[in-house]
Amino acid sequence: MLNKLKKAALVGSGLLVLAGCSSESADDASVNSEAVGAETLVVGLDDTFAPMGFRDENNEIVGFDVDLAKAVGERIGAEIVFQPIDWAMKETELDSGNIDMIWNGYAITPERAEKVLLSEPYIVDAQSIIVLKDSAIETKADLEGKLVSTQQSSSSVDKIMEDESGIFGKLGGDLVLYPSNNNAFSDLESGRVDAIVVGEVYGRYYMKQSGKDIYRVLEDNFGEDEMAVAFKKNNTELQERVDVALADMKEDGTFDEIYDKWFYSE
Repeated sequence: MLNKLKKAALVGSGLLVLAGCSSESADDASVNSEAVGAETLVVGLDDTFAPMGFRDENNEIVGFDVDLAKAVGERIGAEIVFQPIDWAMKETELDSGNIDMIWNGYAITPERAEKVLLSEPYIVDAQSIIVLKDSAIETKADLEGKLVSTQQSSSSVDKIMEDESGIFGKLGGDLVLYPSNNNAFSDLESGRVDAIVVGEVYGRYYMKQSGKDIYRVLEDNFGEDEMAVAFKKNNTELQERVDVALADMKEDGTFDEIYDKWFYSE
């Protein structure tokens, strides 16, 4: 069911991110997990990172990761509280005990793995190549001589330029860069560019929200990042509980139901 934005295999047991906190509401006010007890778990997140965790028109915190965390909480018998944090301080907040988990499109890197305890990866985000459904483009090699667009100053630009295929030098001109991925999608739809490159988490969310069945995601991509939940280094007990719950949700279809709510799938 999942295409390139796929479920990461559980073994054993983008996008544009804007840091900063909004004013707190009653349901997501700061809570110290040690004070409220073991059955309340505090998730730290950047509340501007759609579609993983963000505020809707009613100022409620919603998103793919928010729904996953709530479902996991139900399975492990814990109340989940969402705490907006300064994203630049996320590991510090975790280490200090102000939050129990970082769950917000947290990509696995070697540097982060040294600082925190990580769950098994639960989803993979690719630098995806998106075209219109009737496009003749089927592979990365087919981009040669075509107009390709992406968001300026994004990781997508670096991934395209550094790709081992050398495709950047074979494009018909420089990359067409836009201030936002929304602009790139607009020009793809109008035919002003042939393909766009975007983090697939955001790309499939945009396609879902547009309600237009006109896009196709290639199997080829410009690199992948695995996402995981982060815990304090010594919190293996919580890590194991979350890993088991996520594995069960993938097995019984709950994960797919939440995915289909937020993301476009061909």
